Amino acid sequence: MTQDTNLPNRRALLRGGALAALATPALIGKGIAQGAATWRVQSHWPKASSSFTDSLGVLAALVEERTDGALKLEMLGAGEFAKGPDIYNIVRKGVVPMGTISPSYINDQAEAAAFLYGIPGTLRAAWEMEHAVKNLGLEDLVNVDLEPEGVLILSEKVLPTEMVSSKKITSAADFQGLKIRSSGSMLDYLAAAGAAPQYIPGSELYQSLSSGVVDGAHWGAAIGAQSMSLWEVCKYHYKPVLAQTTDSYILNIEALEELDDDLRSVLLDTIGNRFFLRSAEYQHKEAIALTEGVANEGIEVVTLPDDVLQMLAEASTQVLETEGQKGEKAAQAAAIYQTLMGDLGYV
Repeated sequence: MTQDTNLPNRRALLRGGALAALATPALIGKGIAQGAATWRVQSHWPKASSSFTDSLGVLAALVEERTDGALKLEMLGAGEFAKGPDIYNIVRKGVVPMGTISPSYINDQAEAAAFLYGIPGTLRAAWEMEHAVKNLGLEDLVNVDLEPEGVLILSEKVLPTEMVSSKKITSAADFQGLKIRSSGSMLDYLAAAGAAPQYIPGSELYQSLSSGVVDGAHWGAAIGAQSMSLWEVCKYHYKPVLAQTTDSYILNIEALEELDDDLRSVLLDTIGNRFFLRSAEYQHKEAIALTEGVANEGIEVVTLPDDVLQMLAEASTQVLETEGQKGEKAAQAAAIYQTLMGDLGYV
C-alpha cells in the first residue's frame, strides 16, 4: 500500500520548510537566544498520569537541551486552562500554542480522527498502528481538515487500550449495561456490544470510579491504570487489547511559524523522533506495570469471555463501517485499515 500522493505535504503547511528534519539533533548556538520563546502546553494528561512526565516532560527537557534553553515548554496539567475536548479550541484560538490530546476528542473537527485514535477490534500490534499512522497516511488525512483551522496534529505515541473494572465479567450478561468510562469511537464500540459507556475527563476519573458513578474505565492500559491509581478501586484488568490507540500533540500553526527556524526544526524533529522511541518504550513499561499490579496491588488479569468477544467483534465491524461513511477522507482512512488488515490475514 502506498500513501495517497494527493495528501498535503506538511512542508507546504508551514512556510520556510518548517518540518525539515535534522539528521542528528544538536545544540543550537547561544546566538539564537534572541529568538527565545516559552510555550505553554495544555495537556489532557493529569499530572498524576505517567505520560505527563514520560511523554511531555521528556519532550520538554529534550527541546530545552537541544536549543540550549532558547525554547522552553511550560507544562500545564489537565484542567489548568482547559481539559479534554476543550484543549483543541484553546490551541486553535492561540490561547496556548500547543497541547496534548486524544484524537478521539476531535471527531467533529476531522473526518478521519477516529481512525487516528484507533478503531477498536482491528489492528492488534503497536507496530501496525505506527505504520498506519506515519507511513500509510492516517495522520496526514486528519491534517487535511485541521490545517485550514490553523492546527497541526503530530502523533505522540501508540499505546494499547485495555479495560479495568470493579466487577468481574464472566458472561455477556455481566457486560450488559456495565458503566464504563470511555471516549471517541470507543463509546460507540462499547455501546454496540451492550455496555453503557460515558465520557468522563481524566481529572475526574478516580473519583467517578471510587464513588460508583462508573464501574470501569479505560485510560490506556496497565500504565494508565497504575499511574492513575485505578487499580485501587478496579481489581479486574481485562484482556485482550480493545484497540491500539494514539495520543497526539496539537500545535497552533501561526505560533509555529513565528518561531525561529532552528527552534521550530528542533521542536518538530524531536516530536517526530520521539514517536517511535516512546511507542516502543511504552510497550516495555506496559509489561512491567502489569507484573507489578499483580504482585503488589492484587489485581486479577481476566480474559473477556467468548460471548463478550463475539459481541465486540460484531461491534468493531459496525464502527469501522460507520466511521468510513463520514466522508471522502474517512473512506480513505477505512481503506487503509481494511487493506492492512487483509495483508495481515485478519480479514
